[in-house]
Amino acid sequence: MTDQPSGSQPPMLDTALAMRKTISNIVVFIQTPFKKVEAGIEALFAGEKHSHSHLGYVCDHLHPEFSVNRYHSFAPENTGDAKWFVDGCSYFYAVSQALERAQKCIYILDWWLSPELYLRRPPSKNERYRLDALLKGAAERGVTIHVIIYKEVPAVLPINSAHSEKSLEALHPNIHVFRHPDHNPTGYDIESELGIAFKDLTHFDLAKASHAAIKAIYGVKDDTVLYWAHHEKLLIVDKTLCFMGGLDLCFGRWDTNSHPIADAHPGDLDAIIFPGQDYNNARILDFANVDDWSQNKLDRTQNSRMGWSDVALCMTGSITHSLVHHFVDRWNYVYGVKYGERNDSKYKLMDAPGAIEEIGKPVSRAVGSRRRRFADSLKRRFTKGLRGLSRSKAAIKEQNLNIQLTRSCTRWSSGHRTEHSIANAYVDAILKAQHFVYIENQFFITATSSQQHPVVNKIGAAIVQRIQRAHLNGERFKMWVVIPAVPAFAGDLKSNDALGTRAIMKYQYNSISRGGYSIMERLRQAGIDDPQNYISFYNLRNFDRINTSSTMEEAENEARVEYGEARKNHVRVGSCPCLEGEGTCETTDSCREYQVQSQTAVDQTKNAAYMKKQDELSHFVSDGDADAEMDAFVSEELYIHTKLLIADDRLVICGSANLNDRSQLGTHDSEIAVVIENGPPISSTMDGKPYQASKFASSLRREIFRKHLGLLPHQDPEQPNANWHPITEAPNKYDWGSPADVLVRDPLDPDFVDLWRGTAKTNTEIFRRAFHSVPDDTVRTWRDYDEFFTKYFKTPADTEKEEHTASEQDDAKKDDAKAGVEDQGSTQAGRQDGHRVASNSTDAEFSKKENEELQQVEETARDQEAAQVDRDVSELDDQNKDGNKTEQPSKTGDEESSEQPEKAEYGHVVRKEFPGGAKELREWLGRVRGSLVEMPLNFWIDVDDIAKTGLGLNNLTDEIYT
Repeated sequence: MTDQPSGSQPPMLDTALAMRKTISNIVVFIQTPFKKVEAGIEALFAGEKHSHSHLGYVCDHLHPEFSVNRYHSFAPENTGDAKWFVDGCSYFYAVSQALERAQKCIYILDWWLSPELYLRRPPSKNERYRLDALLKGAAERGVTIHVIIYKEVPAVLPINSAHSEKSLEALHPNIHVFRHPDHNPTGYDIESELGIAFKDLTHFDLAKASHAAIKAIYGVKDDTVLYWAHHEKLLIVDKTLCFMGGLDLCFGRWDTNSHPIADAHPGDLDAIIFPGQDYNNARILDFANVDDWSQNKLDRTQNSRMGWSDVALCMTGSITHSLVHHFVDRWNYVYGVKYGERNDSKYKLMDAPGAIEEIGKPVSRAVGSRRRRFADSLKRRFTKGLRGLSRSKAAIKEQNLNIQLTRSCTRWSSGHRTEHSIANAYVDAILKAQHFVYIENQFFITATSSQQHPVVNKIGAAIVQRIQRAHLNGERFKMWVVIPAVPAFAGDLKSNDALGTRAIMKYQYNSISRGGYSIMERLRQAGIDDPQNYISFYNLRNFDRINTSSTMEEAENEARVEYGEARKNHVRVGSCPCLEGEGTCETTDSCREYQVQSQTAVDQTKNAAYMKKQDELSHFVSDGDADAEMDAFVSEELYIHTKLLIADDRLVICGSANLNDRSQLGTHDSEIAVVIENGPPISSTMDGKPYQASKFASSLRREIFRKHLGLLPHQDPEQPNANWHPITEAPNKYDWGSPADVLVRDPLDPDFVDLWRGTAKTNTEIFRRAFHSVPDDTVRTWRDYDEFFTKYFKTPADTEKEEHTASEQDDAKKDDAKAGVEDQGSTQAGRQDGHRVASNSTDAEFSKKENEELQQVEETARDQEAAQVDRDVSELDDQNKDGNKTEQPSKTGDEESSEQPEKAEYGHVVRKEFPGGAKELREWLGRVRGSLVEMPLNFWIDVDDIAKTGLGLNNLTDEIYT
């Protein structure tokens, strides 16, 4: 790359400018061939191009087979009973009961399934309730188990579905697992053209690829796109009891309603709640090597986990027929695609309940080379069978809920034409809402206009239309939207590796308040001066105390084993004796010795305080130095994974679908959701007036609001109550009329509005001062980000540098020892030899990097671009501030270095904010109530583009993030 083009002269510039010009030439070289994919993913294949969520259902002609059903769903309206579960603790307990009592069959649909997941906690007391143990027990009782999980791209996701399949099928012949889709749908040999394996592919390689190779890489065939996923979460037991919602049966999902984010127990390893990789913080480290589930690179003595907020359902009644049909439809489609021509006796087609007799010939004859016709016949058969289950609304009993299944699916995911009935249900619910809409979702990416490329779904347009109507009619109408502060991807937000994270944030901000077509901007254009009188956005955040007392250090010294190693051995040895034949959960010598030496430790975490019904902060007594006590407190966003809409306390939409194009269009990820209405009424108030609400919808909304505001009692994992059982055991129990319930009863009451807003504002200010959490409204530019965050916290680059330095020091010590130190002279010689060894090692590393230089061009170019952006923004900042700021004399290097604070680990307290030390910090944090915080709509608002278009983000890849 150092040769000059023909006819050109070498640049007569300094080295820095020459390098910049070289990088620019490389970028042009890369971007020119990349134009062949400018049109985006949709341009790579033929198929339906409409938005699938236009107002008024203008795509009726594309869905004639489902036009008879509301929302154009494949399933009719049905009835049944339903029970809600807020967070994983109670939900997984109910799932464990259902699996333990299964008699005939179990069906599971999941995005990710972890066989080693403990459904009850703590694990030390619940070995028999590990998922694989329960499934094995059911299979041994004669229960047939069918599982369909998403087959990921290993280079993109670490969920290892192959491990899930292998582990489950090894348990018993009655367990059958499908993984779908396969990711080489075109049969194109990518390696032959590019000379590189798919898992090692870079954007630079993509730029050199032919159009055919690009289509193969992105999996384009019959509307199949490589990066779309099966995202449903469904469990059916004996065809009569169904569980669904946002919770996969996998690591990272189990949590209580108080969401503890610390789980180090110096005095008792048996008290651990989150074993192995279940202690996870995706903002720091993603899952890795999940087949070795007991290991964990996230140090729980230094880092917090990330809390997981979610909602799921348990249902029974005629709605189960729709869900069973959906599962069998999916199983038979995957069978036809993967095994129809193999005659594999290991897997078989499933009978469609209530409809199989309507087919004139055996289904197996329709499989094979005619798999598309087979899928079409399934569609007709399932639709016909389900229509017979529909009931008129007049026949629905008051005590039953009206429940309808909706879904997102298309050819690649189900063999059917595109269905987007979830999007239709969202639009319909918003437009018909009379008083309020509450949305809690993992994402919020939507459009108000067809000009809002690349976002297509029009749920945002429905929101604007409904609020405009309320404004014109003088109606009191409100919407609350609660979403995560940051997508759950690891890395410093400013780093190049966080481009995908920033892309999602960009599309969310453009949906909410920026970019020219956002909801807030459209409302202001319609004459609404303050749209937040109608719609407001919030995040969730909490804190905890990592209990690394001096007792832990003493126990480690006495036992001669570190806490982390003792914890890991404890998890491994105590793993599911029913599977490994151990009989008892014995401890290793290291675990036993650690336990003995640590008996005097006191558990000082928020979770322990809740258990003892104590004030979570006042009882803490530090047994170490003041700095260590402050460093023990940690904070993290409470990750919202919920997929929920509640309207007017009368309607609920809950399932697996996010509020973005991936989930809503039907052509992308596959999803399911149910719409629940009616059922037993409850007398309530709305805007100060008497109001008849649905018990189901209203109790769910009130439970969630109370949790966010800190008005719920803590869930003790060892103290189940009526809300922890399947619907067949007990309905939801809610304390109607209690003081806390009255506070949240009327969501339009001014007192409630003040409580909600005031809580969010106070919590936001506390977290801002204590932890400098980002995003934050005070961070408007890149420079603000550095001053507010980077200045105080170690970035991944800082950590890598520290580890490299430590490694070099260790190598030097080893070299000294090898050389032998008999006197000062030999010691010096040994050190020189050591330096030569290190130098040789460095030379070898440099040579290796030199060979990889071409593949790193993209990263280098982006670094240059990011640096230039920083310089440009800094210049603008200086220009804007010059008029209001007195010029200060420049500081010397010594003065500057003396003012640099010691950097803390991510998520820890900024000590300088609390001159009064740990006592002041505890008093400050003691004001936090619940987890509700304001969404910072001004974060990076003065940055021109937080996710610049380039090789990593372009018309081909942007749809992956929406």
